[in-house]
Amino acid sequence: MDWTKLSFAVQKTDSLIISRFTDGEWSEPEVSKDFTFHMDVYAGVFHYSNSCFEGLKAFRGADGKIRIFRPDENAARLARSGAFLGMPYPSPELFIKMCRMCVEANIDYLPPYGYNASMYLRPVLIGTNPQLNVTSSKEAVFAVLGNPVGSYSGIKGLTSVTATIARNYDRAAPNGTGSYKLGANYAPSFHAYNLAHSQGFTELLFLDPATKTNIDEFGTSNFLAIKGNTYVTPLSDSVLPSITNKSLRQIAADMGMKVEQRVVPAAELSEFDEVNACGTAVVITPIYSITDKPALESESATKVYEFGRPGEVGAVSKKLYDHLRGIQDGIEQDVHDWCMIL
Repeated sequence: MDWTKLSFAVQKTDSLIISRFTDGEWSEPEVSKDFTFHMDVYAGVFHYSNSCFEGLKAFRGADGKIRIFRPDENAARLARSGAFLGMPYPSPELFIKMCRMCVEANIDYLPPYGYNASMYLRPVLIGTNPQLNVTSSKEAVFAVLGNPVGSYSGIKGLTSVTATIARNYDRAAPNGTGSYKLGANYAPSFHAYNLAHSQGFTELLFLDPATKTNIDEFGTSNFLAIKGNTYVTPLSDSVLPSITNKSLRQIAADMGMKVEQRVVPAAELSEFDEVNACGTAVVITPIYSITDKPALESESATKVYEFGRPGEVGAVSKKLYDHLRGIQDGIEQDVHDWCMIL
């Protein structure tokens, strides 16, 4: 495999790990080479989107050790999503065991150190029992897939991109499911994303669905900004609790920065020195400019906010990124014990 050409596209490995919940208990996880699920056409996932998922990464470090980054946090977040859907979900022990099994079964697909690449793990939980009534699934399949990946956008290194605001589209409803990692949360954003991409923007920023005055998050990941020596990120019930964002906040505090997780008015964009999207797939994607328009379809802009120079990443953001990646690669000391070493 040419490790230099990895993107975030599907690259099937040898095996996946699978467990089934039937008769009130999870089966012993198995290594399977069958990448197709066999289930009834009436399975709840096909009709009512009874599904949730996670994303985490395994890294081959500079010291030769293999690390999975904060799997306990992903296990807890999947449990929260599964509980919200009222369906069975794996214990933290089962979740982590299956993630380990997936890396070990596909070890030849774990990129070597030095390529800024990793193995992305995609745990997925789906409802499988046949149903017509609108209710939670009682039976489920939990599977962990592995995929060698490079950068999410395909751009090598930290290169800033453009974004626009989705003023006439919502990512989530007030008091809705925005803070849960459900499959059903993503499809509604596709139309708006397609519009933004057709206009040349890489990212799409969503505002709070109730007032359209405060920043929620980007469609793919959380919003973070640097304002002097302060790390700013939105506090909202509609925002997915990003493990990457949580980690970066801790790193910022360790570096002596002030960390503010609060309501962030969209008007405050003019006061930020650096803006980024952050999440597992990207860690940090620097945002060079954010275009605000009356509607996403509008040709004219109300205002364009700029942060630094095109293609560049801010100094503080770069420092945060390097430190987090250093922990994942075994270069920086893991003082908070975030990495599980295989």
